[in-house]
Amino acid sequence: METKPVITCLKTLLIVYSFVFWITGAILLAVGVWGKLMLGPYISLIADNSTNAPYVLIGTGTVIIVFGLFGCFATCRGSPWMLKLYAMFLSLVFLAELVAGISGFVFRHEIKGTFYRTYTDAVNNYNAEDEASRAVDNLQHRLRCCGVYNYTSWFNSIYYPTNGIPASCCSNSSDCNQDDLRNATLIPSKVYHQGCYELVTSFMETNMAIIAGVTFGIAFSQLIGMLLACCLSRIITANQYEMV
Repeated sequence: METKPVITCLKTLLIVYSFVFWITGAILLAVGVWGKLMLGPYISLIADNSTNAPYVLIGTGTVIIVFGLFGCFATCRGSPWMLKLYAMFLSLVFLAELVAGISGFVFRHEIKGTFYRTYTDAVNNYNAEDEASRAVDNLQHRLRCCGVYNYTSWFNSIYYPTNGIPASCCSNSSDCNQDDLRNATLIPSKVYHQGCYELVTSFMETNMAIIAGVTFGIAFSQLIGMLLACCLSRIITANQYEMV
């Protein structure tokens, strides 16, 4: 019975790990729902077409929650085949997160290029009414920026000849009216000078290393669960021990 303390220890560690794994699934699910509800307009500015990223997060979070519970159940039951299945799932999650992290880092320049194209298109076709236009207004207002590179980007917009630059570019809304925004001479003193593209891409470049590090850290944490599940399954099989 000297293996009983080892098995008990592994069981405890794996249950704790499975609980943490379940928490990460709940976080992904919450982020996916929040992204769908709150970031939908912004996502349309980042992707050429409508992206399924929020649904991917929701689906991944749900699956992780289910398998996190499965991991706890398999550990309590002490079933070798369940533990092996749990380890296999963790290996799949590890590979998926690894590929996602590497792809995001390698293709970051393509992501910036896509954002430039979609945001430029949204500015040029701005009409103050559709979803893309509302996203542009929100982005400019929140980031305190104007246009792609600067306010001159709006001179190519179909909106400018009759309406001027959108009010979301105003640095001081109380001292900024539509007549001012149609006057090319007054515009520089009324609007933000920094372009939105520069702000967004600078944020991406500054935080890419942090995002990649967190992604890889989470991915390699799956190796701990895989190791615990495989060790526990092997010891239980070798000693024909049944967990209570």
